[in-house]
Amino acid sequence: MTYRMLYWLTVLLPPIVIGGFEFVRHDFLLSYMSMETGNVYITLLTLLLSFLFATWMFRKIERMNARLVVEQARRAVYEERERLARELHDGIAQSLFFLNVKLKQGQLDDARIAVSAIDNHVRQAIFNLRSLPEEGSSFPQRVEKWLGQWSALSGVDVTPDLTVKDGFFSPAEEVQLFGIIQEAFANIRKHAQARHAWIRLTTKEHRRWELVIQDDGVGLGETDERSKKYGLAMMRERAKQLGAVITIAPRAAGGTEIRLAAGNGGNGHE
Repeated sequence: MTYRMLYWLTVLLPPIVIGGFEFVRHDFLLSYMSMETGNVYITLLTLLLSFLFATWMFRKIERMNARLVVEQARRAVYEERERLARELHDGIAQSLFFLNVKLKQGQLDDARIAVSAIDNHVRQAIFNLRSLPEEGSSFPQRVEKWLGQWSALSGVDVTPDLTVKDGFFSPAEEVQLFGIIQEAFANIRKHAQARHAWIRLTTKEHRRWELVIQDDGVGLGETDERSKKYGLAMMRERAKQLGAVITIAPRAAGGTEIRLAAGNGGNGHE
């Protein structure tokens, strides 16, 4: 049943029920039922029918909304898969071009580096595709599971601190936030030369939340400039879509700190 049908049913049912009862009462029941008794009956009948109709209608709306939420989550996942596919295609295409040039020049050491880069692109893409949001688990559980797999793959220890209220983020927001976390930790694995990483995600009242990711690596100055710019641009774009402010700065004890904050007037710009 569509919203339009629910609308017309809501509009027409009360006048049909009340008008029908009044018609029957005045034409057939006046000799058996007083006006006062009829008023009591019509009040009780209207109350009963209104309760039954409202209960049925709101259950119907809840089921329709639940289906919309599921479809929204699926669409967000599909969009993330498409983004990963584009990223994989671009990364491999660049590495293959570099490999072809180096092979023609006879520079085998650089060619081996290109092959290793292609292997890393494929492994990371497969890893990310396997780690997209899945049904039946909460957002913190999915993130912690992914972080455990990432730590095993990279050899970097991770300390997670995730305090997220159930249902705080929409499915689309979860995908964007998950993408930021994946990109940040991919950069740690590729460039930071870190031994330990930390992540803290906290949600507060009035739609406020904060994400902090830190590592004890070599810092921003030692990363590959092209990869760094691409990764940071991706995170800034995602932060903008989340309505969050992102700051990326050296960590006081060494390494890098990425901080996102939303709900305090942030507009998604650094």
